Amino acid sequence: MTTDDPLPREPPDMASDRGNEVPKFQKDYEGGKPSETWFTELDHAVIQEGRCIQCSTCVAVCPVDTIGVDENGLPTQTKMCIGCSRCWDFCPRGGLRYERQWKITGGEDNVKGAGDPIDEHSAKVRDNWRTNAQDGGLVTAMLIRLLEEGKIDGAIIATESEDEPWKAEPLIATTPEECIENAGSFYNQTMALEYLDYRSIEDTFPEMNLDDLSLAVVGTPCVIEGIEALQDFEWDYGSHEEGVRAIEYTIALMCTKNFNYYKFVGEQLEEKRGIPPEDIKKMDILHGKMMVWDHSDEMILEEDIENFHNAALKGCDECADFTGYCADVSVGSVGSSDEYSSVIIRTETGQEMWELTEPELDYHDLEDRSAIGGLQNWDKKAAFDALERPFDPDAPRFFSYHEHAEEYGVDPNPYDPSVKGEPSSSS
Repeated sequence: MTTDDPLPREPPDMASDRGNEVPKFQKDYEGGKPSETWFTELDHAVIQEGRCIQCSTCVAVCPVDTIGVDENGLPTQTKMCIGCSRCWDFCPRGGLRYERQWKITGGEDNVKGAGDPIDEHSAKVRDNWRTNAQDGGLVTAMLIRLLEEGKIDGAIIATESEDEPWKAEPLIATTPEECIENAGSFYNQTMALEYLDYRSIEDTFPEMNLDDLSLAVVGTPCVIEGIEALQDFEWDYGSHEEGVRAIEYTIALMCTKNFNYYKFVGEQLEEKRGIPPEDIKKMDILHGKMMVWDHSDEMILEEDIENFHNAALKGCDECADFTGYCADVSVGSVGSSDEYSSVIIRTETGQEMWELTEPELDYHDLEDRSAIGGLQNWDKKAAFDALERPFDPDAPRFFSYHEHAEEYGVDPNPYDPSVKGEPSSSS
């Protein structure tokens, strides 16, 4: 954490190891008392506004396990909120200025083009299991090597729901076989950080001392931003504490948008185009096209991705992080020919992952850096158009609900007016 960052809204005793500075937006409160931002405000400004990107950072950050996930895959309050402000502060569509997190994680040069990588490659795995993998199979190969070398005990990845075809759910994979079985991409969020709950981890590692646990996480750039922000603060994250601290390796999947499962698979594919999800073997987004194959490996859909934008998560419009600036490694298809993955190595930890995997790969220098940089710049421009607040990597990492309410034109006090100072019934 850099010294020029203000602190989140926290009592003085929690901030003692980082000095006694009080954020400027706290000084408006009598006696310097930190503001109390409740889940009500996050719900009002982000979730009810359709801006939630389902990264589940709010679930992981809550110190009293107040936030769960409802049947629509959205954060919901499950018990009394204590108004600690953390769910607001760490939400990439709420109080977390995510572009500031890029610079905190990667340094001064990590905010231009595709960032400031150590190295870049186009690569694919030689092994025959790659048939069902996405592009070059790099993500799966890296996880396998980390497991085989004992670097990690498990990896949080996506698996397919047993009840709803092509709906992604989180899984802690603990063997190479599990990684291979679940190779490939889905196009809805898994709420993966919810799975850092100690109950999920204890079910997977019943005999392990959780203080010794080491995990990798594969996720969209917003998920990795949340993880990096969480790990910057020595706080108690309730039932997610051991899981947050266990993450040692992060892989970002290059992403311009994610989709609501029911709108994308149910409405757009099945209802509008007559493609039942059970008939789909593979999906991919390449060259601006949504592509779908059936179980005979026949392409049954190739259509401009723009035609599916009404099924995308609205909050994705505000994201300027196509490549995953905060990850150890970023992987995607843009910039490499068919069957190859583009691999951006961003950290020394990422370099370690690459060197472990390199003997299994057919690789060369990244084929088209300009394609990645161009799409990253396009993504930034789209985010600039959608953001109602200034985009400023040099500004403080956190901003208050009241600042957000002013910028976005939402109710600055979404409380029940009949009960002064208390959250409304939704909190």
